[in-house]
Amino acid sequence: MSSVLYDVPGPKAKRRNVLYTIAFLAVLGLVAYWVLSAMAEKNQLAAEKWSPFVTDSQVWTTYLLPGLVETLKAAALSILIALPLGAALGVGRLSDHRWVRIPVGAVVEFFRAIPVLLLMMFASAVYAAYTPVSSDFRPLYAVVTGLVLYNSSVIAEVVRAGVLSLPRGQGDAAVALGMRKGQTMLYVLLPQAVTVMLPALVSQLVVIVKDTALGGAMLGFGELLSQNRQITANYGANTIAAFTFIALIYIVVNALLTYLAARLEKRLRQGSKAAAVKDVAPITNLEAGAAGSASV
Repeated sequence: MSSVLYDVPGPKAKRRNVLYTIAFLAVLGLVAYWVLSAMAEKNQLAAEKWSPFVTDSQVWTTYLLPGLVETLKAAALSILIALPLGAALGVGRLSDHRWVRIPVGAVVEFFRAIPVLLLMMFASAVYAAYTPVSSDFRPLYAVVTGLVLYNSSVIAEVVRAGVLSLPRGQGDAAVALGMRKGQTMLYVLLPQAVTVMLPALVSQLVVIVKDTALGGAMLGFGELLSQNRQITANYGANTIAAFTFIALIYIVVNALLTYLAARLEKRLRQGSKAAAVKDVAPITNLEAGAAGSASV
């Protein structure tokens, strides 16, 4: 038997797959045992290194939660600015006018080629030299600026690829109805391309959340990951425990973001299917009426 994507494995292949799975799990268990044994030898599994995260609420209220708030603040500001800016740049790259398409393409390729950390450091230097932004807010401004410049360029490419992936007949039909290029893009192409672009956009939003940690490493931004240094300084050498809990927080935040995006994608697909059914129903009734008149 075969499916569309691959040949269904037979009895021998199924037995091999089971053996491979067992062998992989055994190797994974051995690696986990070796890691835990090494940590135990270094006294990294001692209760006093992990208990503050459970018994002392100040670890959360003083360090982890404020750091999470700063991370979410920088990520939210970056997302709110980068999404519309990236969409505008993506539409600009699809323009029929060379005087729009070429400069926009140069801007996108320029900022997409520079590492986001370098953009943050340049932004911090510019804010320090040429603006009255105080040193208290400068790290946040620099982090948001770097994230916006880089991720809006990436989002522009996502938008461009999403629009170009649509069947050409969609745009041709809109032009045949007398719609201008801007109307075609706004009312026909972009709404359909959103569902195509959504998985890539969600991946980029997750990257934005994680890249806020670069500001904490180089610019002194008080985001979540940078709180590890404060926790270690105040509660002893429990670096691994701090990194573990910080990683779990990142996993939860990004999982929630992915879940919300999946719900949004599902609703968009259901809405588009319902709209298609409503559009087809009058045509079907009209055809049925015409067939009945012809039979009479």
